[in-house]
Amino acid sequence: MTSLAEPFRESHLPPPAPAAGRYAAHVMVDGWLFLSGQFPRWGSQLRYAGRVGAELTEDEASHAARLAALNVLAQIRAALGGFERVVSLARVEGHVAAAPDWNNAPAVLDHASQVFGEALGERGRHARSAFVALRLPLDATVELVVTVRVRPAADPGALP
Repeated sequence: MTSLAEPFRESHLPPPAPAAGRYAAHVMVDGWLFLSGQFPRWGSQLRYAGRVGAELTEDEASHAARLAALNVLAQIRAALGGFERVVSLARVEGHVAAAPDWNNAPAVLDHASQVFGEALGERGRHARSAFVALRLPLDATVELVVTVRVRPAADPGALP
């Protein structure tokens, strides 16, 4: 499988957001693609802000996780020009902003993991860590940090 599953066609992804500071949105090192934190944005607009259990419900946070996952896919497309070279998502680090008495980040982040599995199939399987924070940058509800294993680019001088 080299492209995204039908419901996740590349045309349905948000535009990849530029880095919000003095860093790169993605960096490739020796076959590994490291993505900077991805938020629940569509273009430059943050769609989900605030903390679960305070300003937002767990259901809203789950939608935020799905949108952040779509932003991860958009960054992979921006970095690689498509999904053909993706071997697998190796690791997903998920952060959820929450009120002090809320602690169900794994359930929220399962929605991001579901997007990756539905979009990339077996290549979307990953290890994952879940964290709860009192606040995230930009007041985002969810932030995903992802590492992707990538096949080398084809040598344009090689014979078919």
